[in-house]
Amino acid sequence: MAGDLHTHTNFSDGSSDIELLPFLAARAGLTHLAVSDHDSMLSIRWAMRHPQEHGVTLLPAAELTGFDTKRNRRVHILCYCPQDTPELAAFCEEMARRRNEACGRSIEELEAMYPAFTREAARRYAVRSGVSFKTHLIRVLYDYGYTDGIYHELYQKLFGRPDGLVLHEPGYDDLCDVLSLIRQAHGVAVLAHPSVYHSMELAGELARGGLIDGVEIEHPRNTPEDKETLRALARQYDLIVTGGTDFHGMHSSNPLPLGTCTTDDENIARILALAKSRRGL
Repeated sequence: MAGDLHTHTNFSDGSSDIELLPFLAARAGLTHLAVSDHDSMLSIRWAMRHPQEHGVTLLPAAELTGFDTKRNRRVHILCYCPQDTPELAAFCEEMARRRNEACGRSIEELEAMYPAFTREAARRYAVRSGVSFKTHLIRVLYDYGYTDGIYHELYQKLFGRPDGLVLHEPGYDDLCDVLSLIRQAHGVAVLAHPSVYHSMELAGELARGGLIDGVEIEHPRNTPEDKETLRALARQYDLIVTGGTDFHGMHSSNPLPLGTCTTDDENIARILALAKSRRGL
């Protein structure tokens, strides 16, 4: 009895329709699911309209992007059970605009490099969201036989940081502003996969400052050493502990079925209780 609280669909950079994920969660024996698409209200609103599917309870969620100015790197924050506020919606709309602008520049360069690559082909993968991601652009090249996978050598050549040939990043808001936005929406803020963006030092700072409610520990890319450090941090500051597969369907470098990493019932209950208390319920 557990939940996968970190998954993605074609509402952002995943490959699957959101309607499939509750079915996969049920077949994996899960009781809860959070579809946490990037900087998107679509996954939040879908869960609000579909609180239970296939016997699985859905938590409204999104994975929001902020910027750690001290270390000059991106940070992902899992936002659980927020209210649908104008401020949160405006943030997601602005991130959509920035992403489309950045990807538009990449598309122009890819059209010059690959005669078969077209803007229309890339947009086919953004039909449900209206937002283009780098994953959609490499997917076109995958379809056309230029690479044998999504996040393989060609992806690194084109989009790898810091000097990918067609890499253009959208601007990101300061992390503290994003955390404040989550709190204003009465959401629960969990630092996602601290190993991925080398955010272990940041995790300690945020915990000490009372700026996050939890940390994601069970994640495929968190190192064993970082997991132990995060468990100690969670005990010290009484943080919620979550787990999620970071499911992207076929848009993944390694096979990761939904339910590979999970959150236990106790911590799911803590998320729900904290969200209710912040709404005054």
